[in-house]
Amino acid sequence: MHRDRVKDGGAKRRMSFQRMMQLVSAAVANGYVIGFGRGRIFTGGTKAVCVPVLNCYSCPGALGACPIGALSAAVGGRKRHFPFYVLGMLMLFGIVLGRAVCGLLCPFGLVQDLLHKIPAPRLRVPGKIDRPARYLKYAVLLVLVIGLPAFAVTKTGVTPPYFCEYVCPAGTLGGGIPLMLADPALRTLAGALFQWKVLVLAVIVTASMFIHRPFCRYLCPLGAFYALFNRFSFFQMHLDKGRCTGCKACEQVCPMAVEVTKDVNGPECIRCGACKDVCPTGALTSGFAGSGCTRHRKEKESQTSG
Repeated sequence: MHRDRVKDGGAKRRMSFQRMMQLVSAAVANGYVIGFGRGRIFTGGTKAVCVPVLNCYSCPGALGACPIGALSAAVGGRKRHFPFYVLGMLMLFGIVLGRAVCGLLCPFGLVQDLLHKIPAPRLRVPGKIDRPARYLKYAVLLVLVIGLPAFAVTKTGVTPPYFCEYVCPAGTLGGGIPLMLADPALRTLAGALFQWKVLVLAVIVTASMFIHRPFCRYLCPLGAFYALFNRFSFFQMHLDKGRCTGCKACEQVCPMAVEVTKDVNGPECIRCGACKDVCPTGALTSGFAGSGCTRHRKEKESQTSG
């Protein structure tokens, strides 16, 4: 009984740590509170630096730029240059953290997590729909973020950032709606495009109440990029199969519906720690290469092989 209480307390502390990291990251990325009151975006020097998460440049509170927006703007600009500094920054975070960026640092991930706490029926997407649908985010990355801006040349020589302009719900929530509320003149100019963006946001917000992180699963191009590094990032999950009882409790609580017992470091794992919290035997651990967690894993493996 005491052991169960200790485990529950540990789970709450870990969950609180995740939420704390999400809130701190949101404050760092969107901490210009004055901007929301004035209805104006921040224009300081940090706006030239990309944050590692999905973050609208036009959000009144944004202190940095969105890497997806910067990528699209660069490949679709008149000079048509590829922003290697953005790519390098994303690769660095991908190699170090993988999709832990999505689970711990992304403000729109936090929004989806909080929406899923609203009491509502929980829906589990059938595998025959879920598995192919997850490839949509890679198509969004290749087509809307890179392909169309690079090759769909307009008369002006500048191609719009298609993902930001037509899809991104984080931009609508953090940028479009606050600016519209603050500026009556902008509201009079709002047309079909803004209505479409609000509809996209409404669909994702509604879906988030029934399905955990639908945008992260199916549409986020940044999540698709980081997913490419998940299997070999420095920060890894580990499943001790000797201690695993096969109860599948970890898979029942996973917000990304990862088959934890089969592919714990698969591309969909966001390293949120929910699986560790519910594991009754402590078979799941996480850590950086060379950490105590990794050394413990190697010791267990050597004992098993011996």
